[in-house]
Amino acid sequence: MSMRRRKLIGAFAMLTFVVVYGLVVMVLVQGHGMTHFGALIQTLIYGVLGLAWILPLMPLIRWMQRPDDVQAG
Repeated sequence: MSMRRRKLIGAFAMLTFVVVYGLVVMVLVQGHGMTHFGALIQTLIYGVLGLAWILPLMPLIRWMQRPDDVQAG
């Protein structure tokens, strides 16, 4: 598969994941009563959860950046 096609597939997959992840985080934070914490704690929670999406997407990003397969002949 060409890098261009992998990047297209990966972009759609990342967009879908981030949208779903954001919605799940909002539901969990609101549903568990974390809105009663102070502003500093809420900022830390949202900061950590706002960066946590990167970890599960790292394999996808590496796959997208792989060079094209060079076929001999």
